[in-house]
Amino acid sequence: MAFFRQYVAPFLIVLVFLVALLAVSSRIFLPADMAAPAPVEESSPAKAIAPPSDSLADLPPSLSTLIRGLPDDVAVAERL
Repeated sequence: MAFFRQYVAPFLIVLVFLVALLAVSSRIFLPADMAAPAPVEESSPAKAIAPPSDSLADLPPSLSTLIRGLPDDVAVAERL
């Protein structure tokens, strides 16, 4: 066990450090457009319009809001 603690474990730690250093340093040699961080684009989720369900008609408004979500219309949302 002492052999592992004195020789193998430090070697593995140094090896992982060197691999990480090599991976980070390799960005210098990439083309300029690939060295930059990836662009962040705003994406809006696709709205799935579900037909109104009659099984939810007898729910109280508080539970109906939890199941269906808030409406997109601001005037309707203010009434809730």
